[in-house]
Parts: sequence; C-alpha cells; structure tokens
Amino acid sequence: MENITVSIKNKQIGELFYDESLHQYGFNYNNDVAPISLTMPFKNSTYLWQNKLHPIFDMHMPEGYLFEVFKNYLNKKHGFINDFLIFSYLSANIQSRLEFKSEFAVKKFKSLELSYILQNDDNDTFLKLVKMFLSKNSISGIQPKTIAVVKDKEALNYREYIVKTWGDEYPQLALNEYFCLKAVQESGVTIPHIHLSNNNKFLLVERFNYDKKNNKFLGFEEVLGLMGKNSSQKYTGSYEQVAKLIYKITTDKIADMTNFYKIMVMNYLLKNGDAHLKNFGIIYNDDFSVIKLAPAYDIVNTVAYLYDDKPALTMFGKKVWFGKKDLLKFGIKHCYLSKTQANRCYQDCFLSLQENHQKLKKYIKTNPDFVNIGTKMLDSWRVE
Repeated sequence: MENITVSIKNKQIGELFYDESLHQYGFNYNNDVAPISLTMPFKNSTYLWQNKLHPIFDMHMPEGYLFEVFKNYLNKKHGFINDFLIFSYLSANIQSRLEFKSEFAVKKFKSLELSYILQNDDNDTFLKLVKMFLSKNSISGIQPKTIAVVKDKEALNYREYIVKTWGDEYPQLALNEYFCLKAVQESGVTIPHIHLSNNNKFLLVERFNYDKKNNKFLGFEEVLGLMGKNSSQKYTGSYEQVAKLIYKITTDKIADMTNFYKIMVMNYLLKNGDAHLKNFGIIYNDDFSVIKLAPAYDIVNTVAYLYDDKPALTMFGKKVWFGKKDLLKFGIKHCYLSKTQANRCYQDCFLSLQENHQKLKKYIKTNPDFVNIGTKMLDSWRVE
C-alpha cells in the first residue's frame, strides 16, 4: 500500500509506512517544522513500531462495534484487512492537529441538524449515521458509537460529535453516562459539551480537540500512548503512574493535578470501573507552550452492569474501591496537593455525588425505563 503523508498546517512533516514482511510500522520525518507527538521529537532516523501503529496513530483505530463494521466492509472490498489499511481508509478524513493524505480520497460529508439526531434516536438513525460517516470513524471504545458532522441552528456552526448508543448488554448506557458526566462537571471539572437525545437512546459528545476561539485544532494524545503502550495494554498500570505522567508534562501543574484528583475521586465515588489508560488525555497548542489535562470523558457507573466490577487500574497496588481516607492519601502523596487542598477537592466531589443522588432518585420516579439501572446506580453511590 502507498505511504501516508503527515502534515501540520498544510506543511508536510513526514511519512508513515508499513513493511508487511517484517510486520513493522515506520515513520520518517522529512521536515523539522514541528513534532507530531509529545513522545516523538524530530530525528533523522526512523521511528519503528512492531506489529502495531505508533501510539499517535493507533489511538484513532476503531474497537469493538466499529472494528467489526470496518472488518466486514474492508475485507469484502480488498480481500484482506490490517491496521494500515484501516488507518489509510480513515486518515484522510480525520480532523485534528495532524493532517493525513493516503491513497483514499478525501470525502465530502453532509451535515445533519442537531435537532434531527436528538429527536430521531432509534436504531435506524444510528445505522444511517454509521453509514454516512463511516470513513470518519477514527474513534475507539467498545460500545456502539459513531462520528457525525452536526449543524447547530442556534450556534450557526458545524461540529463533530461522537454519537453513543447502547444495546441489550448495557441498557440505558447513554443516560448512565449523562448523569455521571454531569456529576463530574458539578464537582468543578470541565467536561465536553454533551446532549442527551429525547428518548435517552443517544448521548452526543462534542469533540474537544478544536480551539473555537482561535479557529484551530489542538493536539490530543491519550495517556496510553504517552506511556508507549497500545490498546491491548489499556488495563495495565496504576493511577499513580498516570498522576506522575500528568505532573511531568503539563504546564499548569496545580490546576491539572487538582482536576485529575477530582476526576479520580469521582471515578471512585461514581463506581466507574472503566477508567483505563485510554480514558485520560492531554491536549496542547501548536508550540507546546500550553499542555494540559483534557476534559473528563467516558465516565459511567459500571457496577450497574457488573455488580462486582473493580477499578480498571491499581491504586496502592490494589483494584479496590477505596474510601475517603485512602483517596485523600492518594491526593496528597501522588497528586502533590496539600492536606487542605485534598480535603476541599474531596468535599466538592462528595457534595456533587449527594446532589446527583437526589436528582437521580427524583428522576427514576417519573421515568420507569430507568428504574432498574438507576436504582443500581443509587445503591452503589454511598452518600452517608
């Protein structure tokens, strides 16, 4: 297959290639304009990666539902499938700080009204979205989801949204995530702009890699890739390692360690057992003068589906739902907060949990479809 050209601001930076005989991916810089990743500074020799795409590219690879869609589509069309073929197909239509040119043509996408998607949240609409935006679906995650180009009449602009839905295995997942993200937001942490559809079947999450004020894309990298790992390793490691990495590379350490600590406390209070290495990210501007923790995303109560679920990574060497004492210890020892700061952050989070416990309790009284999952969420949120 043809090499993939990588550019920034229409200036070619280098090329990505695949050596099929060695099962090896390589990237060569041909211009010292800017690094493509926080972990890949300019050098004259080749960056080689065995069996998997380099992390900065691999984070765009689909998983779960979307991977099955691509596997069936590309295998039928080309007679084979590998990561390079999938990334070649997707890369030309990825909107990000990095721009890609492959042997596949750039496509023009029609937009859909935000109101249309919110009002027509059924399986037919979801399949329509997947089909319309298939070559844009450079998003990971197991649950059914798709990218959509959405026009907001009120804002008079176009935005990329991730449209998430759910099946029988994880019922009411959209509403579950909506309540959890709102609780995180009310603790004082930034989240992406989100919309819940009329019948709670879709959760629309605006992509946050775009700087609206300056009209440019921000760099974004997952903690997984910054650790030099691929998607098969997303459940390996510890929250201490995540904290250490964030502290090392961010430019406003006090703000970002405070936000990270609040996210961690909320993950434990909300019982989110899927806070793995792909679900923490870093965003940065063109010259790397501002490197900060990304908004909180992909936070759900997993115990509602797996009653004995545990945290995705270890804390203090264990996958245990620690309480206040140990969470304060984590904040002081590993997030570099003072005892007063850690206590204040914890109280912000616990107050948000209590308030959203009441909101959810009130909600399920008039929404019988959510009684089963909502009650399980309430039971797992210890507010005394």
